Amino acid sequence: MAQIPNLDNAPVNLTSIREQSQKELLNILKNVRGKKCLVIDPKLGDSLSLIIQTSILKEHGVELRHLSSDPIQTDCSKVVYLVHAQPKLMKFICSNIHNDLSKGLQREYHVYFVPRRTVVCEKVLEEEKLHHMVSIGEYPLYIVPMDEDVLSFELDLSYKECQVDGDTGSLWHIAKAIHKLEFSFGVIPNVRAKGKASVCVADILNRMQAEEPVNSSDIVVPEINTLILLDREVDMVTPLCSQLTYEGLLDEAKKYFFLHINNGSVELDASIMGLQQEGKKTKVPLNSSDKLFKEIRDLNFEVVVQILRQKATSMKQDYTEMTTTTQTVSELKDFVKKLNSLPEMTRHINLAQHLSTFTSKPSFLGQLDMEHTIVESQSYDICFDYIEELIHKQEPLTTVLRLLILFSITNSGLPKKHFDYFRRELLHSYGFEHVAMLNNLEKAGLFKKQESKSNWVTIKRALQLVVEDTDTANPNDIAYVFSGYAPLSIRLVQHAIRSGWRPVEEILKLLPGPHLETKRGGFSNSPSFDTLSGVSTTSLAKVPDGRRALVLVVFVGGVTFAEISALRFFSTQEGMAYDLIIATTKIVNGQSLIEPFMEKLG
Repeated sequence: MAQIPNLDNAPVNLTSIREQSQKELLNILKNVRGKKCLVIDPKLGDSLSLIIQTSILKEHGVELRHLSSDPIQTDCSKVVYLVHAQPKLMKFICSNIHNDLSKGLQREYHVYFVPRRTVVCEKVLEEEKLHHMVSIGEYPLYIVPMDEDVLSFELDLSYKECQVDGDTGSLWHIAKAIHKLEFSFGVIPNVRAKGKASVCVADILNRMQAEEPVNSSDIVVPEINTLILLDREVDMVTPLCSQLTYEGLLDEAKKYFFLHINNGSVELDASIMGLQQEGKKTKVPLNSSDKLFKEIRDLNFEVVVQILRQKATSMKQDYTEMTTTTQTVSELKDFVKKLNSLPEMTRHINLAQHLSTFTSKPSFLGQLDMEHTIVESQSYDICFDYIEELIHKQEPLTTVLRLLILFSITNSGLPKKHFDYFRRELLHSYGFEHVAMLNNLEKAGLFKKQESKSNWVTIKRALQLVVEDTDTANPNDIAYVFSGYAPLSIRLVQHAIRSGWRPVEEILKLLPGPHLETKRGGFSNSPSFDTLSGVSTTSLAKVPDGRRALVLVVFVGGVTFAEISALRFFSTQEGMAYDLIIATTKIVNGQSLIEPFMEKLG
């Protein structure tokens, strides 16, 4: 099943970005003449599935394999490794080559690093005395279009690397990716950033423009009007809350039903799709190429169930009319057109049915209720007791940590007595091998001792993060994505677009990291972005061909599907003069954000 999303409706020409990446990959393969085995690291396979179809690779004499510690099984005399620049993967490659040598196999080896080579990885080849046998190159894949309004930089470990390891290399990659976009769409004149990493990215981007300038004369008016950079660290509350949109819930529930959900598709048991194939897996595309999914993915799940029920009832009525009355050719044609959407509808009815069993579980409802209690700062003692009970029951560690970190963040840490108590209880319940994980969380400021009074209540009120009586069926606020909680990150984006940072300066100071607002690329004389927002700006916020001007919102450290849904909702509101494109280091949820911290001792 084709996973490559249709980008025809993208607000800028993202197809050209994808085609360029396709062309660069095919050029690499053409340079290695004849039949060859392309060995990719599994994570990269997900990215490539959004760039190029397997059939095209086969047309170029490619035999596809995934890299692992096991020897590669192939008859090809030429092997091309396409991997992220990680020492662990280099060890696998060396093991493969040593295995070939021990069997007396003579092969031609090529290693292409994504997106660029590193000294550390090349040193592994030297230490293994294999560097003379391998030709080295780069595949500069910095941007992967996941959908018509979502770009991924494919930097899975960026948040942990910056927060714990002190490795800021991913920030250079992010700036490089944005600069690549500027070569296609022009220098972005307005930049607003919040958070240490985001301000750093803005600084690197300016240096790149100085060293390798985009020629402004080629593009009279930049297609992207404004860049908003936001650190995940600025808002860790949102990803720790359970998402309640359809797409967000699919991501949350994957640990219960799905093998794998990534980059616009989900791999799951065939039985979930109603197929009688015991133990078989099936891959389902989840992007805007599926028209029904595009219609329902951003809705609160409660509403999705109602819509699917209505559509099924309507189709049943149409079928009854078809079999009991005489139809005209035109009516028959309309009915057949509706039948074409039946596979999509069946797919989502099956998915929704299984999601309903997940959302009706007492454990899920209890977690949801506790998340709301923590976010609303209602009762410290009730929250403390609930988390304590989860630990003593030995509930899944990620479930416990999501609530514990949420509790810690909204309280600016826990009093020393409570911090020490929870730390001790976690180690007793889950094992002392988790000491390294707790140290990582403390270093990142996620689970720490309280050093100052919490500002959460002030921030919550000032930005109206808790919205009473949220109408999920006919929402008038982004809070519908969490049934009453408006994502802090998206509230900041709303302010950045409507009025800039100045009106919320005092609130920004209460949040982690510095902020900046700047003009660049010789556009200091252009109308201020502050004047280009609101109802009166519709005529101003246009590019020459009449389209709305564009804002690129970049999340450094990850974004959730619920936040993407909130931004899509915001962009459709009356008086909103801009289209939005979202870019991120990776798509995250509470579990996937915590997992990189969960290294064990021993």
